[in-house]
Parts: sequence; C-alpha cells; structure tokens
Amino acid sequence: GDLLDDYLRTDGVWVLTRNKQFYKTNNEKECAEKCEAERNFTCRAFLFTRKKLECITLAENAKMTVMFASTDTVLHEKRIYLMQCKRGIGTDYRGTEAKTRRGVPCQKWAEKIPHKPNYTPEKYPNAGLEENYCRNPDGDESGPWCYTTDPAMRFDYCAIPECEDQVTHTGEGECMQCNGEDYHGEVSRTESGLECQRWDAQAPHMHGFTQKHYPEKDLKMNYCRNPDGELRPWCFTTSPNKRWEYCNIPRCSTRPPVSGLDSQCLSGKGEDYRGRIAITESGKACQHWNIQFPHKHGWIPDRYPCKGLEENYCRNPDGEKKPWCYTTSSSVRWEYCTIPPCDRTEQGIAGMDNVPVQVPLTEECYRGKGQSYRGTTSVTASGKKCQAWNSMFPHSHIKTPDRFPDADLRDNYCRNPDGDSSPWCFTTDPDTIWEYCNLKKCDDHTQE
Repeated sequence: GDLLDDYLRTDGVWVLTRNKQFYKTNNEKECAEKCEAERNFTCRAFLFTRKKLECITLAENAKMTVMFASTDTVLHEKRIYLMQCKRGIGTDYRGTEAKTRRGVPCQKWAEKIPHKPNYTPEKYPNAGLEENYCRNPDGDESGPWCYTTDPAMRFDYCAIPECEDQVTHTGEGECMQCNGEDYHGEVSRTESGLECQRWDAQAPHMHGFTQKHYPEKDLKMNYCRNPDGELRPWCFTTSPNKRWEYCNIPRCSTRPPVSGLDSQCLSGKGEDYRGRIAITESGKACQHWNIQFPHKHGWIPDRYPCKGLEENYCRNPDGEKKPWCYTTSSSVRWEYCTIPPCDRTEQGIAGMDNVPVQVPLTEECYRGKGQSYRGTTSVTASGKKCQAWNSMFPHSHIKTPDRFPDADLRDNYCRNPDGDSSPWCFTTDPDTIWEYCNLKKCDDHTQE
C-alpha cells in the first residue's frame, strides 16, 4: 500500500504545535517519509503547504492541540495515534486514554513514584510509552494497562473498546458505491473510533448540514453520510477536539449500476456529461485527469470512480455551474468548457442562419460553433498539424469534400462539417485521430 494510506488527510487546516521540524519536499509522500524518519520526537502528523512545497513534521495531532483554517495547507495525521479503540490485544494502541478501568489516573511511564516501573521509555523506545497513556508494552493478553497513581495498586488494565465492535452493523447498505453519496447504512463511528454527532445537534460542533437544508441527503440520527461530495462518508464527531472525520465503510464488490444518463450534451450543470470535448471555452487544451502537470490537483480518477474522469475530457465532478477542466497552460489553472446544450430548439438553429456572416480574409476566431469559419488555421489545440480532408492517411474517414460540399473542406484547414462544438480536424499524428483546433471564439460581446 501507499505510505499515505497510514495517514488521515484533512484539507485546509493548520494545527498549533510546539514541537516541529521544517523540511523542503516535492510532494506529500516525501513529507510522510520525513515523518517516518523523524528522530527529534515522535512524529504523529505533518503539514504540507502546496505553494511553498514546505513539509512540517509535528509531535502533536489535532486530538492534542487546536486546529484552525489555512487554505493552502494539508494536514496528514498518523491513523494509529487517532485510534480510540484497540485491535486484538492492543500492542499497537497509541490512543490517549490515561486512566484505568476503575477510573484511577495512570502514572507517567517516565516517573518512579508511587511505583518503580519495569517498563520505561528508555528500555522500550518503540512501545509508545509517552505521558501516562495506557499501553501494552509486554503483549499482555488482557490488553493495554498502566501503572496507577494509587500506591495500593501497582498496575491495572484500561477500558479500551475493540475496533471490530464498531462496524458490527451488517445488512443492506453497509458497503458503498462510488464515493458513498448514496450510502444509507447505519455505521455511526469514525474510522478512529469516535462516536458521530447527531446531524440535528449543534454541539459540540455547529454546522449547516441539517435535514432542512439537505432534505434529499438522508441526514438521519448520527449515521455516516456524504452530503457534500467528499471522498467517502463522514460525520461530525462527539469529541470537541475533532470537528469531523471519515468513516470506515468498505466499497461494494459489485460495480454500480450503469445509469443510462451518460449525456453527450449539456443538461442542467452537466454533472452527467460524458462526451469527448477536451478544450476550454478560450480554446486551451485540457490536462489529463490522471496527470499532475502542469497543475497539481486532487481529482484523481481512482479516487472518484463514478465521475467519468477519463482522458482529458471536460467534466463536472464538483457541482460547478458547468463542465470544466484543468488546462495544459501553466498560467491558467482551469477553465469552463463550451458544451452544446441538449435542448436546442428549432427556433435557435433557424436564428443562426439569419446572422450575417462577415468573413475577414485571415480569420482566426469563429462565431457560434464555427460552422461558418473559413479561415486558414491548420493546427490543433495541442499543437498537432491537421490532416488534409481529401487524404485517408494516417486516418481513414468519411468527412470528405464530396460528402460535405457546403463545408468548404479545403486543404487541411480547420472546419466544422458536422455541427460539433467548434472547428476541428483529423491530425497527422497516427495516435490521435482528431482534435479541436487552436482557435478562439470571436469576441462579439453577446456572451458577456
């Protein structure tokens, strides 16, 4: 597995901490490696800033200190230090329970009063013997324990719940499809074992995710849900120190049913658009979704299996006003795309014919969809040379001058013979059949 799988990621937060080390790294994975190798303290988390590519390893996590918003930062916390439950006999338990099952506070592992310990941080550096937290350094069958602060009782066990008990609900809906937007199960604990806050409560955390505002999101009881397009279902927690956390819900083994709604045109906001337009409204080529250059981003196809993030096609994975993409221009991060609307009326098409078309001699922009474009551009948006329309090499096709006599398919000039969204051509690259052309829309101000 990926090293980052051992960490819980929270976007846009910073934590206040005393113990930290600064490093220069290229990405979050390298920063995780610095955390693993940290020798100045026990690294429980790290912060990574996207703009400066700065890595800060931390001794504290959000359970131990305060968090506040910071747009450009990502916090990664080691899951093992967030677990409030134990797996098996709990030798890897690193939670913060610090009292015995009878409620007696624990003695610090480094102290010798009231009891002289056999297990100390010096002797057992990998056993997590910090502060006075319950631990199991000797593999005791009964689970985590501690020396107590009661002189009459040397040690006692701690009441740490079993992790397995927390996802005992089975039955319908206990696995999730896609990113769990339609998950209606009854898991109500986070992945580190915290109990979820009820959606209709505003304590300990105030929020806007109410049944009234999101009537279709099934915000019942304190069940994990995904009302806002997160990676997977989550909930606000009942711990004042942790605002929210993901829930551990397995992916269903069966594929989601294919909705017959894969639209090739724009309806609504275009969230179901699955067409092949891959150029922005200003004519820039789209960046492939599975590539992090020139723009780094979080819309990774594997993480969002049902968003249609294929190739570099325009998509709307996040509920924007219409489909968009990251661009291949390093100076423009993303732009909307021009997708033909599904509900084109006859009147709209007829109206197009009445527009007087003035054709300048060197025309490097197009109006409407560019069916009237008669310029001499012969280069695609990604810089490939166009194949001549009367040639069948390297691509054989049926868009020939004799079949489309009115489309002016001369030489290898960009044209729009078939009513696509903008002028295009077949390319001379054997691996790329066709592409839209490197043309801007004419600035006739009606769009503004």
